[in-house]
Amino acid sequence: MIRKLAVAAAILAVFGGLAFWLVTRPVVLDGAVLASAPTGDMARGEMVFWQGGCASCHAAPGAKDADRLKLGGGLKLGSPFGDFHAPNISSDTEDGIGAWDFPAFANAMQRGVSPEGEHYYPAFPYSSYARMTLADIADLFAFMKTLPAVKGVAPDHELPFPFNIRRTLGGWKFLFFRPEPVLAFDGAPDAVQRGQYLVEGPGHCGECHTPRNPLGGPDLGQWLAGAPNPEGKGIIPNITGGEGGIDAWSEGQIASFLKDGFTPDFDSAGGTMTQVVLNWAHVGDADRAAIAAYLKAVPKMPNGYPAAK
Repeated sequence: MIRKLAVAAAILAVFGGLAFWLVTRPVVLDGAVLASAPTGDMARGEMVFWQGGCASCHAAPGAKDADRLKLGGGLKLGSPFGDFHAPNISSDTEDGIGAWDFPAFANAMQRGVSPEGEHYYPAFPYSSYARMTLADIADLFAFMKTLPAVKGVAPDHELPFPFNIRRTLGGWKFLFFRPEPVLAFDGAPDAVQRGQYLVEGPGHCGECHTPRNPLGGPDLGQWLAGAPNPEGKGIIPNITGGEGGIDAWSEGQIASFLKDGFTPDFDSAGGTMTQVVLNWAHVGDADRAAIAAYLKAVPKMPNGYPAAK
């Protein structure tokens, strides 16, 4: 009897290990899909760069003007799981991504997989970038290749066990990686659909403005309802029309805020939102208006963070 139990346990262990390997393996884009990507246009790629907020994390903290195009990384991002450090994504061929080809870049952006075949942590918002078109990814790559090479490697992430085991991120992806649109807007006006693409894709607004469960997965049932600040101080506000949100803001006021950072009551953007405004100030009026149209169309949600005590 004991021998049979031991054999059964061994078989279960083998099948369990196989299931873990299958679930957690890095999955990349199909080669035929990558081959269908158009040639990137660097002028369009510059707009995608600002939409995606690349400089917010990968430029030196406090960088201004042309220095925001020097993407040497190093910014420390706190979280309940440990501290992450944004990597060097400049065109440097040794310390940055200058030696990458387009498939490597596309797989990083849309599948969260490195050129070495390892999972990236979702502090890099590939779960949003996965909703981008491959054409926009190609344009962005073309622009990134024109940016300055910066020497230096960012510090390693500071993560305790088991979060320092990258293979387990395959389980996180299995549970939470959803590249399809968050909301269904069939037949919506063109501006709303464009805004949805920008907010849910390159703008990755939900990464901060949507609450997360204990495993770090987004609670899509409270989409854009606001959340505790993952760095431990304050909250990320509700940007739906629900109580505590932006229902009183007009579309014009939302679009204006994204350009100059001033709220309707003449307050100004603070914290990390100042970086967001710096990015979106480079983008055309039509795209800022589209974001406003989308935010006014999303379901109204009560605040997604605990009431202040």
